[in-house]
Amino acid sequence: MAEKTGLKTIADNRKARHDYFVIESFETGIELVGTEVKAIRQGGVNLKDSWCSIDEGELWIKGMHISPYEHGNIFNRDPMRVRKLLMHKREILRLFGKVKQEGLTLIPLSLYFKGSKVKVQLGLCKGKKLHDKRDAMAEAAAKRDIERAIKSRNQ
Repeated sequence: MAEKTGLKTIADNRKARHDYFVIESFETGIELVGTEVKAIRQGGVNLKDSWCSIDEGELWIKGMHISPYEHGNIFNRDPMRVRKLLMHKREILRLFGKVKQEGLTLIPLSLYFKGSKVKVQLGLCKGKKLHDKRDAMAEAAAKRDIERAIKSRNQ
């Protein structure tokens, strides 16, 4: 049986890209139950206030909201429950060292389907100062203005 390799984005954490510099990103799996996967397929996910932590050598995602599945009766879980991320032990230990020594944080950047599996793009991030956020917004506005001018010139 051939496995699909297409990527389908479910949710993006745009606030994370605004509030943090993304130094490095990783792909991880996530441990879910059946009704959570069905709810994700319906688009009931919010990554806005989520973060990751390493406890006892395991990687956990906290603050991610998955809406309960409509037809899921007793099998629905708590929408805000802590979920385990799946990553190799060596990678987790390397991340743990960077988070502890360099003052970085782990933030989920996006949630997507890779084939039939749900994956999380995890970012090793450093917080932005207020002036960095302003500079980034000014750059984005300038880029948008240039694209509009080019588009209007071509029409």
